Amino acid sequence: MSLKPKKVDFNQTWDVLQETVKGVITLGNVPRSIWNDRFSDVYSLCVAYPEPLADRLYQETKQYLDNHVKSLLEKVKENGDTGLLRCYNQAWNEYSQGINYLHRLYLYLNQQHIKKQKLTEAEIIYGNATADSQEQMEIGELGLEIWKRNMIEPLQGSLVKLLLDGIHQDRLGQGQHVNNDVIRGVIQSFVSVQEYKKKGNLELYEKIFEEPFLTASGDHYKREAAKYLQESNVSQYMEKVMQCLEDETRRSHRFLHYSSYSKVRSRCELHMVADHLSFLHGECESMVQQERHSDLRNMYPLLRSVSGGVQVLITHVMNHIKQQGLEAVTGLRGDNVHSQFVESMLSVHKKYKALIQDVFLNDQSFLGALDKACSSVINFRPNPKQPCRSPELLAKYCDMLLKKSSKGMSENEIDERLAQSITIFKYIDDKDVFQKFYSRMLAKRLIHQQSQSMDAEEAMINRLKQACGYEFTNKLHRMFTDISVSTDLNNKFSAFLKKDSYDLGINFSIYVLQAGAWPLGQTTLTSFAVPQELEKSVHKFEIFYHSHFSGRKLTWLHHLCQGELKLGFLKKTYIVTMQTFQMAVLLLFENYDSLSCAEVQQNLQLNAEQFNKHISSLVECKLLCATSENLSGETMLSLNFEYSNKRTRLRITTALQKESPQELEQTVTAVDEDRKLYLQAAIVRIMKSRKVLRHNALIQEVLSQSKAFAPAISMIKKCIEALIDKQYIERTPNSSDEYSYVA
Repeated sequence: MSLKPKKVDFNQTWDVLQETVKGVITLGNVPRSIWNDRFSDVYSLCVAYPEPLADRLYQETKQYLDNHVKSLLEKVKENGDTGLLRCYNQAWNEYSQGINYLHRLYLYLNQQHIKKQKLTEAEIIYGNATADSQEQMEIGELGLEIWKRNMIEPLQGSLVKLLLDGIHQDRLGQGQHVNNDVIRGVIQSFVSVQEYKKKGNLELYEKIFEEPFLTASGDHYKREAAKYLQESNVSQYMEKVMQCLEDETRRSHRFLHYSSYSKVRSRCELHMVADHLSFLHGECESMVQQERHSDLRNMYPLLRSVSGGVQVLITHVMNHIKQQGLEAVTGLRGDNVHSQFVESMLSVHKKYKALIQDVFLNDQSFLGALDKACSSVINFRPNPKQPCRSPELLAKYCDMLLKKSSKGMSENEIDERLAQSITIFKYIDDKDVFQKFYSRMLAKRLIHQQSQSMDAEEAMINRLKQACGYEFTNKLHRMFTDISVSTDLNNKFSAFLKKDSYDLGINFSIYVLQAGAWPLGQTTLTSFAVPQELEKSVHKFEIFYHSHFSGRKLTWLHHLCQGELKLGFLKKTYIVTMQTFQMAVLLLFENYDSLSCAEVQQNLQLNAEQFNKHISSLVECKLLCATSENLSGETMLSLNFEYSNKRTRLRITTALQKESPQELEQTVTAVDEDRKLYLQAAIVRIMKSRKVLRHNALIQEVLSQSKAFAPAISMIKKCIEALIDKQYIERTPNSSDEYSYVA
């Protein structure tokens, strides 16, 4: 075959080509040789000499397809409405496949003649230009356009009515009378006929089918919702709506184009949920209070489908969790209030977190409601004038777990409970109060060697650091450092004594603690005459310490010291661990058979409070005998030579290790002082960087920087006034509501 242009008899060539076009468009048998010849004929006509015959070929083909589709229309109409969908679908399946083949046959015409005249895709999608009605279309597109104009538009009303009837029958459960493939095929033809378009390719589908379908569906859902409401309670109604949504989703996938899926569901939700929102909202409270999981599991997706619909449910869930939490932690009694409080709160948190995970699919809005409710319960104050007790109770709970006395629990169980306690810690507003209580209790555990495990102590501090930052646990880390440094110092002291060949006569070890890191305070210091047996040890250590560290001052905290005393005056030998003050009392009886309380107090130079506390503990444990129950200056004390105990090694405890009301008050006072200093430092930092700031803006800045506690506005105002008095800041001359930094 020559590719050179040549003269071609159009009529003769078209007559032959037309027969092949007919065979192709009707899916007839076209041999490969004939196909190749006709392919060549199309090429020959497009490059004919002296003038190409492409336009004439295009017009003749267009006319042929026009006549062919009109004849198909008449055939489809012959069966009336009864077989209209089936005949249309059959004709479409044949025609759409045939036009695809015909498009390939006219490949040269499409690519070399028509495409060069067409608008570019960018011009159609992004430009203002629209495809001109006179513009030639590729043969495949032309065939689809002719089908739309000559087949779909004349049958539009009948087709859509029959389609809607068929889908309605499927909804009513009469799907056996509906041919799913036919309905889907007809609907798909509305999409396929314009798929070639770069812009607005779903326009026909949406206009002639989707709009009436959504309207009909809306009417159906309205009727169904009204019927369900009359027949059912709320549980049954929700189940039916959920089933309806599920069925409609399946139906959409079976029949419709994917662009309609969300629109159909939205229409269903509009008439079955949004239109009856007040009814559903009215049932939320009882569902939440009764914790009806299955109903809530249905209610949640229904309300979520409506804008703002789920907020009412979130509020009810939050209020319910708050109510349950308050019931769990209010009115707790007994010595283990701290355990009851933390474990009750953890139980509430765990229960409702599981509910949110199971019922509300871990929706962040519900998790936020859980956080707000737990925070509200944990920071609740039965008496607004009294401080919240949660920080203190949580610190006591951690103390209980970390002490050696936490019997019956494995290390893993203790570690797990401590990890869970961080959940409560995160909700506490006054984290600085917790820090004060925790540091006091940690100090006692470290000094009295009562920690269950130093690894557990360190792990807990690291958890607190992760939750609140290094600054929050800085002092706790320094306390740990002091304990390890003291071990090294004791070794050096032993080497110092060995070098001088000096024997103290007793085993003596000390802790040297930084005053700024340990919450020990100076208020509990009391005068004390150190027993002769200990005096040379104390003196020798002071010599050693000052020889190594110049300029440091040692303050002996005798009330925190303890020792082991070997009792050899009884039938059995006992080794008793006791406070230094108790040991000093017993050592007096080395030289005396009996002493009056006044004499003991005078010898030891103890104040009345400390004296009474320790004498009472010795009498109660029966190491000392007293002539009267009510101890007074004249009461005579003597050793109890009849004392016996099953254990040969024991510890005498005192009320000292329990938090006294005075210590609680001191802790709260210390927190208030720390807060004032913290706020004043924050205000100075802010004013130094901003130079000039209005009152409300300064308050907001301070609030945003206060992470460890929620300061009262009144406290911030007092701190501002204090800084004005100290001349760190001043009011500007222009306004009393504005402050400037004094450089």
